Amino acid sequence: MWKIIRRILLVIGVILLLLILLPVGIIIFDAAFGESSTDYTNITYQNEVGVTLHGYLAEPEGEGPFPAVVLIHEWWGLNAGMPVLADALAEQGYVVLAPDAYRGKLTSRVPRALYLRLTTPEEEVRSDLDTALFWLQDRPNVDPERTASMGFCFGGGESLQLGLRQSERLAVTVIYYGAVVTNPDLLKPFTDGKAVLGIFAEEDQQIFVDDVLEFEAALNSLEITNEVTIYPGLGHGFLTEENFEEPGGPGDAWQQTLAFLEENLKE
Repeated sequence: MWKIIRRILLVIGVILLLLILLPVGIIIFDAAFGESSTDYTNITYQNEVGVTLHGYLAEPEGEGPFPAVVLIHEWWGLNAGMPVLADALAEQGYVVLAPDAYRGKLTSRVPRALYLRLTTPEEEVRSDLDTALFWLQDRPNVDPERTASMGFCFGGGESLQLGLRQSERLAVTVIYYGAVVTNPDLLKPFTDGKAVLGIFAEEDQQIFVDDVLEFEAALNSLEITNEVTIYPGLGHGFLTEENFEEPGGPGDAWQQTLAFLEENLKE
C-alpha cells in the first residue's frame, strides 16, 4: 500500500516539477533566441539621463502641424502589429509614435509576456512613456495641443495612466481593454475638457464588464466627455493588425476610434 502511495506522490512531484520548469525554460529560451522589438522600430531618442530609447514613428505627408498619437503596445512588447496600426493612423493625418516600453524585449509566448509584465519596473515604463510623449510633441510637424494617447491591453492601462499623469499635455485618451480606474477622485485630471474613449469586450476574462461599467459611471459622475463601448461576443485582445479593417467588431471598434479622434483632435 505504501509503495503505491509513494509512487503516486512521486508522479505528482514530477508533474509539479515539470509545470514549474516548463515556463522557466520557455522564458530562458525566448530571452536568448527570440526577436528584439528593435527589429520593428525606426527611430531613437534619449531620456533625461541619456538612456537611448527606441520607437516606431509614422508621419503623414505634408508639413503639418498635425495632431499626434502615442500608441502603446500590448504586454508582448512592440511587435510587428504596432507599425501596421501606426501607419494606418498616419494615413488618417496623425503623427504617430509607438514607443518601446520594454527596452528591446519582445515575446509571443504567454509565460515570458507575464514575466515581462511583472518584472519590468513600473516607474521605468512610465518614465519612458512620458519621455516618448515629450519627444513627440517637440517635433516640428506636431501640434502639441492636439495629442492623444492610445494603447491595447497592457498599453491600454498605460494609456489611461499616461492620460491622468500628463492630462495637461493630452487632449484625448483611448483605452483598448486595459486596466481601468473606478475611483472618481483619481479621474479628476480628466475634468478639464479632456475626452476618453474606452473599447472593451463582453467576454474579456481579464478586464471584467462590472469594472468597465464602474469606470464609465465614474467618468459620467464627473461629467467627463467619454464613450465607453463593450463589444458583445468578443474576448480580450480582439483587435489586431490583421482584422482592424475587416467587417465586424474589430473593424467597428477601429472606425469608432477614428471617428472619436476626428471629433476631438481635428474638429
